[in-house]
Amino acid sequence: MTSTASSVNLFNRVWNEHTVREMPSGQTQLFIGQHLIHEVTSPQAFQMLRDRGLKVLFPQRTLATVDHIIPTLSQARPFADGLAEEMMSAIERNCREFGVTLLNTSDPRQGIVHVVGPELGVTQPGITLACGDSHTSTHGAFGCIAFGIGTSQVADVLASQTMALSRPRVRQVRVSGKLHRGVFAKDVILHIIRKLGVQGGVGFAYEYAGPVFDAMTMEERMTVCNMSIEGGARCGYVNPDQTTVEYLRGRPLAPQGAAFDRAAAWWLGLASGPDAEFDDRVEIDGAQIEPTVTWGINPGQSVGVSERIPAVSSFSPEEQAGAREALSFMGFDENHPIQGTRIDVAFIGSCTNGRISDLREAANVARGRKVAANVRALVVPGSQQVRHQAEAEGLDQVFQEAGFEWRAAGCSMCLAMNPDKLIGREICASSSNRNFKGRQGSPTGRTLLMSPAMVAAAAVSGCVADVRKLVH
Repeated sequence: MTSTASSVNLFNRVWNEHTVREMPSGQTQLFIGQHLIHEVTSPQAFQMLRDRGLKVLFPQRTLATVDHIIPTLSQARPFADGLAEEMMSAIERNCREFGVTLLNTSDPRQGIVHVVGPELGVTQPGITLACGDSHTSTHGAFGCIAFGIGTSQVADVLASQTMALSRPRVRQVRVSGKLHRGVFAKDVILHIIRKLGVQGGVGFAYEYAGPVFDAMTMEERMTVCNMSIEGGARCGYVNPDQTTVEYLRGRPLAPQGAAFDRAAAWWLGLASGPDAEFDDRVEIDGAQIEPTVTWGINPGQSVGVSERIPAVSSFSPEEQAGAREALSFMGFDENHPIQGTRIDVAFIGSCTNGRISDLREAANVARGRKVAANVRALVVPGSQQVRHQAEAEGLDQVFQEAGFEWRAAGCSMCLAMNPDKLIGREICASSSNRNFKGRQGSPTGRTLLMSPAMVAAAAVSGCVADVRKLVH
């Protein structure tokens, strides 16, 4: 059956519009409208260009920031970590040499790459966007195709503004109903990954649709799209709507004036129509989602806060070895309540949950309370702009009066390529995106993923707590 224009979903429409050619391998040579880079995955890519005598083809289509390795306490140069200083010096040198704009720590626009792109208006509906970082899927919240790429592909995009990709299938993940109080976007995506599996999205792009996503803010949509990769999907997106348009209005690098109105009309026309075709559809009841906490070593190993850690026998035969491994590493017992699990560290931040709305929700929990004596707690804004806005609203004072450390913008403890790390067997309540072994800097450290509000609840309780009991 031949697809009509109205039956083409947003993903395939944008893919088709950016196709340069179909390659003999079956892959598509895709034009990349916007390229984002950071200090960790770009040095080798620039060296590849030097070795071949190539230039950056369209330097105005690449934007660089620093986030992964920068300290969130003292940012005095040179950094104490020699490798971090080497990476910083490399991106400064490379951006100067190749004419790429760099948001350095001295630039008030600096921050985590997936926070600054949207807040500057670089991320827009209908574009293709790539970055040498797994969580590039964040930008799909705007109705664009956004995916993480490897270092050799970073070099391809720098040199040609294109790259070779296999077209994924498209699955619509529809969340119906309405979320209950105390349930946030982080809970929604953890629930989706739990239901569909960490490999469930392999070979797919996810279109998030339905009343729950329609009601979300752009920052909430970014949280969901951010973790698409954790469910195995190549990318995830939400169709652009008036919420998208109003978020982008007035952003410094978005179109301005009459050009914005023309762009907005085009953006809204990109959305998948009611008769759009998909390769698969999944329906989830949003009313069934409760505050969610991971108990294992991948983001799919989670339970609602009122639930117990599942028994190994409850998993399929092929998943049981992974469940045993997770329980052994975490030191948890099956059938034990997740609520009440003692924590040592609380981390609020990351490209998943380091935006102003995340900090507001966490501050609502922390206000008037104190971090438990057994907990080390820190809040790391996702960008300098987020930090300044939070300070203007007095959120920094709320956190500090409660006993949280208030830090400078950066990736921080999400991946611990900087001084912010777990020590030994510490358990961390974290608003980040991965709970893999060693992810937060200690080979034996343990991570419980949850929403920022749930992290704050754990921080003041000293253990995993139900945020619904703390905020009315």
